Amino acid sequence: MNAPVIIVYDGECPFCSAYVSMLRLKRAAGDVELVDARSGHPAVARLRALDIDLDEGMAVIAGDAVHHGAAAMQWLSMMTTPSATLNGLMARVLRHERLARAAYPFLRGGRNAALALMGRRKIAD
Repeated sequence: MNAPVIIVYDGECPFCSAYVSMLRLKRAAGDVELVDARSGHPAVARLRALDIDLDEGMAVIAGDAVHHGAAAMQWLSMMTTPSATLNGLMARVLRHERLARAAYPFLRGGRNAALALMGRRKIAD
């Protein structure tokens, strides 16, 4: 039995929550576990031990591989079933490493601005 893919995201961020709820992962991804980065889940502790800053982006743990930030979004887009929704558009854009790296700072900035406007703290606070 394969270990589940674990997606660690900010559960208080409306964009992050909407994104992970819209994901339609291919069967190749197997079981997927969604973990709020603000929880005490062992995956969060594992990422912190690796010095991964979850305020800088979501993370995907797939077996022994850990993807963070733009790399996590790119990995997820590669595993997402194409659709006609905004999720499908994002998946097509983020499949390309250069586009994912270029777009990710803007996505992260939008997340940070939304959290500030909503009066929510960063994960590390």
